[in-house]
Amino acid sequence: MTIGMKKLTFLLFALAFAGIVKAEDGHQLWLRYDKVQKAQVTGPECVAAEELRNYYQGAKATLVTDPTMADDAYRIEGNTITAKNETGLLYGTYAMLRGEKGYSEPFYKLRILNHWDNLDSSIERGYAGLSIFWALEDPRTRRNSDQWKPKPINAELIKEYARANASIGINGTVLNNVNASPKMLSAIYIDKVKEIADILRPYGIKVYLSVNFGSPMTIPAKGVNGGKPLKTADPLNAQVKAWWKAKAKEIYQLIPDFGGFLVKANSEGQPGPFDYNRTHADGANMLADAVKPYGGIVMWRSFVYGAAHKGEDRVKQAVSEFKDLDGQFRDNVILQSKNGPLDFQPREPYAPIFDTMRKTKQMAELQITQEYLGQSRHLVYLAPMWREFFGFVEPSRLVGIAGVANIGLDKNWCGHHFSQANWYAFGRLAWNPNLSSETIAQEWLKQTFDSESEPIINMMLRSREACVDYMMPIGLHHIFAFDQHYGPEPGGFIARYPIEWCPVYYHKANNDSIGFDRTHTGSNATAQYREPYCSLYDDINTCPERYLLWFHRVPWSYRLKSGRTVYEEMQYRYSRGVKEVEDFIRIWQEAKPFIDEQRWQETDARMQHQLENAKQWQKVCLDYFGSFTQK
Repeated sequence: MTIGMKKLTFLLFALAFAGIVKAEDGHQLWLRYDKVQKAQVTGPECVAAEELRNYYQGAKATLVTDPTMADDAYRIEGNTITAKNETGLLYGTYAMLRGEKGYSEPFYKLRILNHWDNLDSSIERGYAGLSIFWALEDPRTRRNSDQWKPKPINAELIKEYARANASIGINGTVLNNVNASPKMLSAIYIDKVKEIADILRPYGIKVYLSVNFGSPMTIPAKGVNGGKPLKTADPLNAQVKAWWKAKAKEIYQLIPDFGGFLVKANSEGQPGPFDYNRTHADGANMLADAVKPYGGIVMWRSFVYGAAHKGEDRVKQAVSEFKDLDGQFRDNVILQSKNGPLDFQPREPYAPIFDTMRKTKQMAELQITQEYLGQSRHLVYLAPMWREFFGFVEPSRLVGIAGVANIGLDKNWCGHHFSQANWYAFGRLAWNPNLSSETIAQEWLKQTFDSESEPIINMMLRSREACVDYMMPIGLHHIFAFDQHYGPEPGGFIARYPIEWCPVYYHKANNDSIGFDRTHTGSNATAQYREPYCSLYDDINTCPERYLLWFHRVPWSYRLKSGRTVYEEMQYRYSRGVKEVEDFIRIWQEAKPFIDEQRWQETDARMQHQLENAKQWQKVCLDYFGSFTQK
C-alpha cells in the first residue's frame, strides 16, 4: 500500500469513527456502560444484581455467596460471580464489567479517600469546583460560623460518587478537611453525616470524620458538663475523656458502622496534645479509647513541623517527633504519613518514618489532587509516582492507603479529564499495589475513551517525569509560588512567614553553590533512613542524581554523570520537560478523530495551558538560578 493510500484509508476510518462518537462531558467517568437491561440475574437481590441487570451484555448472570471466602474478595467464572457478601459481589460485578476473570482479593483492608472539604463548601487544595458534600443554606453567613446551616445533600450525586468508588474498590471516605471545624461534631452536621452514610453503605463504603482536637471547648456533648463546652481539651482530663466517649456514642447510635476519626494535631496551627504538655500518643489513645467499643479506628497524621522541633530541618521533624512513641499507641490507632518527608512534591525520597515506626500500625497518605503537580490544569498521571514509593516501602509494611481526593462539583468531577485517571489509579493500587502503571492506564483509557492507543498510554506514563523536568529537576523542591502552589517562585521569601514556607530555604542558592546539605555534614537527615539508603544518599558519589539537590549542596561547577555542570543540567532538563509537553500535544492532536469533541477540546485547552506554564517554569527558574552562575 502506498503512503497516499495509507493516508486515505486512515482519513476514511477517522471520518467514519467521528460519525459515531457520542458527545460526552466526562460525568460518567470510566463507567460509560450502555443501559441494556437484558441480563437475567439470579442470586441475592442487591446493588450488584441491579448493576448486572442494567449493564451486563450477556443473557444471564449468577451471584453466589460463599461465607468461606475472604472479606471483599470475589471469583469470576464464566457469568458467575462468587463472594463472601454483597460488597464482594458488587466488586466482582464491576470487575466483570471491565473484563476481569478469575479470583481477586484486596491487599489492604483500609482503602480510604480523604476529602479536604470545608463546611462552607470550599475545598482546600481542591481544583474541581466546590464540595459535593457540604454547602450553606445562605452563603452570606460564611464569615459567621454561628449562623451556619447546611443545605440538603444531593442524594443522587452522592450515589453516583459511591458507585464510582465501589467500582475501583474504595471502601472508606473521610468527609471533611483535616484542618477541621469543631462544628463538624455538632448535632446538625452529624445528622448530615448519617444521611451520607446511608447512601454509601449499600456500596460498601464507611464514613469517617476529621476532628478538631479542641472540639470539646466549642461543642457540647450530651451528659457532660451540664451540656456546655469544656474549658480544656487536655487528653488526660477526665471530663475531656468523657466528652469524646459521649460524642462517639452519639455518632455510633446514628451510624453503627461509622469508621472513626482522622486527626491533624499540633501542625500548621491546629490544636493538639502539645498544648497541654502531652504527647501524640496521649492524644491518639484518648480518642482510640472512645471509639474502641464500636470497632472504630483513629488515623493520626504524622505531618507535623514547627511545633516540638521547630527550627530543625523540616523533613526530619516527623521522625524526631514520633520515634520515641513507637509501641505506645493503642491497637486501633494508625499513624498516617505522607509518601515523602516534605509535602507531596513532584519527586521526593520516601518518608523515613516508614522505616522508624516498627511497632506502630501505619498507612500511607497519597495525594490524588495535584497540589504540586499542575493541579487540574496539567496532565500528570500519578501512578508511576506511587509505584516508585512502593519500590521503597514494602506494601506489607502498611495496613491501609489514604488518598487526598481530587473530586468536586465540576461536571467531570476532577477538573481535568485525565485527572480522573488518578482517582482510578488510587483505587486500583489500594486494591493491588503490585499492579503496573501501564496496566492501570490501559484499563482506564479503554473504559473512559474506548481507546487502546499506545501513544496516549505512553504519554500518560511519561507525564510525571516530564512534570519533574519542567518544574524541579535534579532534586530541587518546594520552589512554588506562595500559598496557591501554582507556578514557580524560586526566589520566594517573606520575612513574616515561617522559613519552611519560603522557597529559598529549600535550595539556598548563592554565587558559589546550591542545594540542601542533608548529609552527616549538614542536617543529617540521611541518618533517618535504613541501610542501604542511609549510606547511599549520604555519599554524593552514590546518591541518585534525581535526589542530588535534595540531599547535597554542590558548587555550580559540579559535573553530573552527563558531563554537564549543575546549571547546564538544569537547562537540559527544563528544555526536555517542555519538549515532552509539546510532544503530548502532538499525540493528542493526532487522537482527535477518535475522541468525542467536547472532551477533546477541553483536554486540548488544558494541555495548551500546560505548555505555557511549563515554559514559564523554564524561563523563571533558569533566569533566577542563572543569575548566580553569571556573577
